[in-house]
Amino acid sequence: MPTLDWIGKDKVINHHKDVPYKVFERKYSFDESGMHKENIHSNNMIIHGDNLEALKSLIPQYEGKIKCIYIDPPYNTGNEGWIYNDNVNDPKIKKWLGEVVGKEGEDLSRHDKWLCMMYPRLVLLQKLLSDDGVIFISIDGNEYANLKIICDEIFGATNYIDSISWFKKASPSNDARFFSNDIEYILVYSKNSMLWKPHRLPLTQKQLKYYSNPDNDNRGDWNSATYTCNKTREERPNLYYPIVNPKTGKEVLPKETAVWKYSKSQTEVFQEDNRLFWGVDGTAKMPRIKKFLFEHEGVVNRTLWHYDDVNHTQGASNQLKNLNITGFSTPKPFELIERIVRIASDSNSIILDSFAGSGTTAHAVLNMNKSDGGNRKFILVEMGDYADTITAERVKRVINGYGEGKNAVEGTGGNFSYYELGNSLFLQDGTINDEVDITEVRKYVWYTETNGIEYKEDTQEKYFLGSYNETAYYFYYEKDRATILDYEFLTSVHKKEQAYVMYADSCALSDSDLQKWNITFKKIPRDIEHI
Repeated sequence: MPTLDWIGKDKVINHHKDVPYKVFERKYSFDESGMHKENIHSNNMIIHGDNLEALKSLIPQYEGKIKCIYIDPPYNTGNEGWIYNDNVNDPKIKKWLGEVVGKEGEDLSRHDKWLCMMYPRLVLLQKLLSDDGVIFISIDGNEYANLKIICDEIFGATNYIDSISWFKKASPSNDARFFSNDIEYILVYSKNSMLWKPHRLPLTQKQLKYYSNPDNDNRGDWNSATYTCNKTREERPNLYYPIVNPKTGKEVLPKETAVWKYSKSQTEVFQEDNRLFWGVDGTAKMPRIKKFLFEHEGVVNRTLWHYDDVNHTQGASNQLKNLNITGFSTPKPFELIERIVRIASDSNSIILDSFAGSGTTAHAVLNMNKSDGGNRKFILVEMGDYADTITAERVKRVINGYGEGKNAVEGTGGNFSYYELGNSLFLQDGTINDEVDITEVRKYVWYTETNGIEYKEDTQEKYFLGSYNETAYYFYYEKDRATILDYEFLTSVHKKEQAYVMYADSCALSDSDLQKWNITFKKIPRDIEHI
């Protein structure tokens, strides 16, 4: 498989391992009744902070759980004249490049910078995807080729699904130097192409009309299955089997010049599902497939998405205008993201966007939930200073409703919590950071032990984390003193399970005692898993 090399690659391909785990500090929550200082336990998150650090901090709870990821990263066009800096020269990125790549970073081209920025983020996104999950990445021609190669490397070339072309403009750019740039691309990669099953798109009214039979006429032969056959029935027995007409109870054979299109077993399935059309009075000599029933699951997805179906950039700008949001020159319309969500998620899926921009992905998810009663969750990450004033503000307006007069849009309902990235959980020497709330430490240990099972604080036993797979977990930790796993501590343990995992600073129990009570001792901080 071809690989891509660039200045700084050796510094970033494993950099995700060195990114610190930081806690999420909830600043407020929001729902239809307004702002809340107290935690409303929303499953929707808007996170302000470096998306590399945010993605790393999502790993303990969400690794392998995200069904659909959509990202719209910088296209690296060199345009620095708008709110979403598109030249990878954001001060935070430049600082990061200097720290990670070092002196070598001074010679980076803008393509090198872009690749250094994208690679570790894509690695973490791949980890967050569920086994049957998929990622959609918007890009244009500036970095398409580079992105394709590094995605082949990170996700695996066999998990490349396709490249979608989005026809983003309603009219050509007459001032273009060479060609009017009317197309953007969306690269699609699965975690495992053998497991990902996309949903088909619903039939439009136009398509339903095309596939229907409004006059209920007897159309006779099964149109796509009839063709002249030069072989006898005896030479082609599998295609000449009889099937029973449900309206007459009689067996029917195809004419001498025609055969059934499908195998006997498949035809029987169509018969059971009422997908065969026998005519109004049942006199058809050969049934035909009811196309509009056969395609009741919808239309297969195509790789050219026209603005008539998913809107265009100008339409997206009008949407932002109606939301009273400015400063984004090339936004994505929420219809485009809705199509992605429809194809790639189920009603309870988690959808992640780590380049959130104005919050279009949350808008699309809330719209979808309102339209079909789903309970999809969104996680947005935005490093820009406008994460609260634009990204979160847009989501508030979508929840409550926005626009005026004929442009008024009813609210979707819903909720979210807004977070800032807080302190690192561990200091550079690997010890626990005492500035971090102990609850966040307990959550981290629980998530890493249980692969992200929901954490619920137990008020009955101070050091009890929870039970999972018939194992009780205890985290015996105090900031101001050393803890010892001994007989005295065991007297405070009341949970009855088949096995126990107990964290403490040291252990005074003998190996035979540990074995007797089926206890696994883990030393703090040495045995706390570092992701």
